[in-house]
Amino acid sequence: MAYLRDCHRIVVKVGTSTLTHATGHLNLRRIQSLVKVISDMKNSGIEIVLVSSGAVSAGVAKMGYGHIPSTPEEKQAMSSIGQSELMKLYDKFFSDYGHTVAQILMTKDVLENPIRRSAAQNTFNRLLAMHCIPIVNENDAISTDELTKFGGNDILSAYIAKVTHADLLINMSDVDGLYDSDPRKNPNAQLITKVEKIDDELYKIAGGAGTDRGTGGMIAKLNAAKIVNDCGIPMFIINGQDPEILYVLLDGGHIGTYFKADKSLKEKNTDE
Repeated sequence: MAYLRDCHRIVVKVGTSTLTHATGHLNLRRIQSLVKVISDMKNSGIEIVLVSSGAVSAGVAKMGYGHIPSTPEEKQAMSSIGQSELMKLYDKFFSDYGHTVAQILMTKDVLENPIRRSAAQNTFNRLLAMHCIPIVNENDAISTDELTKFGGNDILSAYIAKVTHADLLINMSDVDGLYDSDPRKNPNAQLITKVEKIDDELYKIAGGAGTDRGTGGMIAKLNAAKIVNDCGIPMFIINGQDPEILYVLLDGGHIGTYFKADKSLKEKNTDE
């Protein structure tokens, strides 16, 4: 099935574990590879919105911090420092492939306020019309409570897909997809290649937390899939260790776990 054949606009989410080494420092080779493939997708005529983690890790590396930030104040400070570092890298790498990037930092309350949500939609639409690649992250420097925080970029990417009326969300993670049991504990765990419906049974087998460098886990990814599926937007979970596997999707192949959606719901969401 050519999943990207009818996709005009795609949101790609990339997690901290994909963007960094085990040391916490940015994985420059992987970031550059990701930029190359996304640039190719853009060249093929697809509009791309990139939701990128990694700001805190970039800040830690920049400051030579000796430990993972443990307090909210430390995390906010490292995010402030690291966000500029991250955007500097993205700007350099995307410029090498002839593309312009734009930074958008989001808080949850923006999307819950009709006037501010409309302004955000207008900004995204204008940037995409100008052939820019919006790069989105949660505004960690000022997000402090449940009113402003999305709770991680898995959820943020789902809301961005919803607000931009994307045709597909691709969630790049540190796992190949959703398994029928924890592959770290069960060597015989089987990858679930396609999900028709997100139900309680699916949540039971998801379990587990993300890596030490990220905030997400499979539960967060299921929640993200539920958000977009309810709006008629399908989602993939794929392993981001080698960004070039995005070419498999671009060429019409199947990788990871695909969460099918009823596209008639997207038409309803677009009308709202």
